[in-house]
Amino acid sequence: MSDHTGIGLNLLESMLAAAVRDQRTVDEQRQSVAPLVDGMSFFESVRHNDDRGSVTEVYDPRWGWHPDPLVFSYVFTIRPGMVKGWGLHKLHEDRYFVVSGELELVLYDPRPESSTYGKISKVYLSGSRPRLVNVPKFVWHADRNIGTSDVVVINFPTIQYDHSNPDKYRLPIDTDLIPHDFGSAKGW
Repeated sequence: MSDHTGIGLNLLESMLAAAVRDQRTVDEQRQSVAPLVDGMSFFESVRHNDDRGSVTEVYDPRWGWHPDPLVFSYVFTIRPGMVKGWGLHKLHEDRYFVVSGELELVLYDPRPESSTYGKISKVYLSGSRPRLVNVPKFVWHADRNIGTSDVVVINFPTIQYDHSNPDKYRLPIDTDLIPHDFGSAKGW
């Protein structure tokens, strides 16, 4: 049997039965409904453009976004298709700002007291949408470049880096301890 388009109803019905419907991604105010790791937050920055170029405010303690002061900062890059992670910090939070490129920040929350315990959260950051994001203590995180050029990130960690005793713990990106698969991406 065919409908007016010539497609067999049995074929259409069987294809629709096998299809997976898209999940909701935003609410009525067009805000993301994706769950964030407990303790994670954003601060939307503003890029000012004119005929000469642009100016983007990166961090200002007067915003009141994060209770810890600005004590240290550094820039890191990730090449296209590469992953940095899994990493975890016991003593500090990371606070990222993507200058250019596209970053998938994947987080896994192993904190038993957390409302997001055992959950994976993904956040997409881009130089075209300036904003700050924090990664809470004791949360595993991996940074994946999903763009076609190097991603450039400024980090404003909540403590200064201690070269003699780094607050950095690592797992390989293909660990069985975290329920996430980076596919063919490479990194460590």
